[in-house]
Amino acid sequence: MNSEEIDLNFAVPAEYDGQRADKVLSVLCEALSRSRLQSFIKEGAVFLNGEPLKTASMKVNAGDVFTLSIPEPVEAEPQPENIPLDIIYEDEDMLVINKRAGLVVHPGAGNWTGTMVNALLYHCAERLSGIGGVIRPGIVHRLDKDTSGLIMVAKNDYAHQALSAQLADRSLSRVYHALVMGVPMPIKSSVNRPIGRHRHNRLKMSVMASSVKEARTHYMVIQNYGEACSLVECRLETGRTHQIRVHMEALGYPLIGDFLYGPQPTALRAKLKKEGYPPEIIEEILKFPRQSLHAKELKCKHPRTGESLSFESPIPDDFSNLLKALEKRT
Repeated sequence: MNSEEIDLNFAVPAEYDGQRADKVLSVLCEALSRSRLQSFIKEGAVFLNGEPLKTASMKVNAGDVFTLSIPEPVEAEPQPENIPLDIIYEDEDMLVINKRAGLVVHPGAGNWTGTMVNALLYHCAERLSGIGGVIRPGIVHRLDKDTSGLIMVAKNDYAHQALSAQLADRSLSRVYHALVMGVPMPIKSSVNRPIGRHRHNRLKMSVMASSVKEARTHYMVIQNYGEACSLVECRLETGRTHQIRVHMEALGYPLIGDFLYGPQPTALRAKLKKEGYPPEIIEEILKFPRQSLHAKELKCKHPRTGESLSFESPIPDDFSNLLKALEKRT
């Protein structure tokens, strides 16, 4: 390693034994986009137990150690980048963006470029609220890297304070669609379980943590695909990290494709086989590369005028194709 590189080391947790290297890396290095990880592998910058990782599909064992030799960030302040954004609303005070899956919201260690913040700095010519700090200018709330859908951005401090107040008093409405393993019972209910950092895996959140914050999610089953999977609508009352993913996993209905919180491939495969899904569709479902979670609706009051605003984002193609595959079970 030369003086312009830093090493990041990650040990493979026991629950990821036998999984693909690229999938494990995407969880252990959540701040890095999937395309950036792939480029590191191609460049020979990713090592497994001291040897260069030759193929992203290599299976890893519990206790294996990844080492990433990546360029040390030259600048602590994100720079404007001409990255396309799907902007569905914009005025002098705010933007609403339809974020694609895989796009990191704000820069982090080893991932100082290619984020939504970099794109916003270019698009807004630095006219963003500074309340979120240098790394998170204008960011009122966030979405996980692999969650798609609607996210709101403030262009000035007045708008940021007003929108944050709506988050705090829960007058701002956020609705998500999630595909989960199994069919939640009852089909409509609420989850009121505080969430905090997992005691043993610092990448995860948990309802069993020692230091927690209140978290409430309201859910309703929209459609079930036999007993194997169901499409669930989730309304957030609070906004904790990974909240929907943690709450649904705690109920025993983890999100399909969620590599961090389940479901276990063997259990999901068994459910799908029991429902009579053809082998090719089972494989398509098992290979879905991200948590099946989409921020579908966003409602708020305009921070300056008080006008009621309502936005909706259609389910993206990858998620939509997954639902179509489930509908083909017979």
